[in-house]
Amino acid sequence: MKCPFCGYHDSKVIDSRAVDERIRRRRECLQCSKRFTTYESVETVPIIVIKKDKSHESFDRNKLFNGLLRACEKRPVSVEEIDRMVDEIESDLLNTLDREVTSYHIGELAMEKLKKVDEVAYVRFASVYRQFADIQTFMAELKNLLREK
Repeated sequence: MKCPFCGYHDSKVIDSRAVDERIRRRRECLQCSKRFTTYESVETVPIIVIKKDKSHESFDRNKLFNGLLRACEKRPVSVEEIDRMVDEIESDLLNTLDREVTSYHIGELAMEKLKKVDEVAYVRFASVYRQFADIQTFMAELKNLLREK
C-alpha cells in the first residue's frame, strides 16, 4: 500500500476491523512511520438469472425468500430457517464459476432445500414452480416424494 505522505510502497497493518460491509485497516508507513487508514471491500460479481422466456435479470434474494416464505406459510418453519436456505442457495450459486444461471436451476435448488425442511412446503412450492396442470400431475409428484422416503 502506497503511503499518502511520502509515497513509499510498503506499510504494515496495525489494526483491522470490519466496518459495515468493508474492512478498515490502520496502517503505518515503514519509511516515514506516519499512520493512515485504508478501507477494503469484497468485490462481488453479480449473478445473472436466465428466465424461462430467455430474458436476463440480476439475482434477487428477496424474490427467492418471498417464494419460500409463501410455500412455508402456516407451516412450522421459522423465518430464520428460510433465511438460512436462501443463504445456502445464494452461496451455492456464488461458489460456481458460472455467472449466469437459469431460473430452473434456482428452483431445483430451492425444492431440494424445502424437501429436507418441510414436505408440505416442498409440494406447495413444486405445484407453483412446476405449474401442475391437473390433479394427476400433482399426485405423480406426491408418489415420487413417497417413493423417495
